[in-house]
Amino acid sequence: MVRKESLAQLLDEGRRKIQVTDEELAEAKRRRRLLAASVRRAFAGSTAYFNGSVAHGDANTPLTDVDLGVVLTKKDAEPYGPGKKSALTLMEIARDAIHEDIGDEFPKLTIEVEGRRRAILVRFGDPVTPGQADFTADVMTAIPHPSGRGLYIPNTKIAAQWDRADPITHTRMVLQAIEDTKVVFARTVRLLKHWNGTHSKPMCSWNLKALCLNCLDEPMPLINALQVFFTYAADEIDKRPTPDPAGVAGPIPLNMPRADVYKRLCTARKYIDLAIEHEKDGRPVLAQHTLHQVLPELVAKPDATEEEADRLARAVRSGGPAATGLGLATGLVTTTRTRAWGD
Repeated sequence: MVRKESLAQLLDEGRRKIQVTDEELAEAKRRRRLLAASVRRAFAGSTAYFNGSVAHGDANTPLTDVDLGVVLTKKDAEPYGPGKKSALTLMEIARDAIHEDIGDEFPKLTIEVEGRRRAILVRFGDPVTPGQADFTADVMTAIPHPSGRGLYIPNTKIAAQWDRADPITHTRMVLQAIEDTKVVFARTVRLLKHWNGTHSKPMCSWNLKALCLNCLDEPMPLINALQVFFTYAADEIDKRPTPDPAGVAGPIPLNMPRADVYKRLCTARKYIDLAIEHEKDGRPVLAQHTLHQVLPELVAKPDATEEEADRLARAVRSGGPAATGLGLATGLVTTTRTRAWGD
């Protein structure tokens, strides 16, 4: 007997496989607190902020890094900024303070400043997730923007040495979306980050989240959230690069040409649409097989008998060009894994 699960069950099981564990999260947050205390001590009167996957509530396992920043007071920030001093001195101060404060607890600790674009890189020499090589932290030294909106953050790769950004608002927007969707936002992002990593990483994680902020604003099943995302994201990427949700920084860059990203998004959207159609029409095994193309490591290929696979293949062939065009007409009886690359 073939085990038949709904798409909702398959996705719930899948996101649980990659969700960060309580133990990983607790240790990552503890180390983040240590770093925040250290940089606040180094810069009297400063404030620390948290961003990235741990702060946004969408971290996956294995957990390998954490992100945070420190914002100087207006007075201390006066010598720094575009046309003034770079952040190098600030980065060196932060490095020395962190070494002094946590070096004894982490004897393999190393901190990189030279050549870093935006933040110092802290290598603990001690992983949070068993079996991983290490655990790292990006610690950014930022200054207030004169307008009061956002920050100036370091960018050692450009002449001005500073970029405008608003990571604090980004985190607030993500947390609000998680609340508004009753956690669906974070769970969808987890799945999307896995999809992204499985299919050549066409986009950075922040781009995925920025797009989600504009299309996921209420609770819904995860399969529908994926459908909404891929539909919206494909249309948006086809038109333009993703703008900064906070309206402060420039467009979010892609990891490959926009046409290629669009292609991958369209392919994933077609698979999701077809999976939903199969489930609606009472073909759960075929629905699972279709969803497997999008999330191959999270949704298992159906364990159908040859007879069942043959029947399903015939059903796909009779389903019209949409199924055939996605490569599903013969995929049920082959051991070769097909991915929604869009190539």
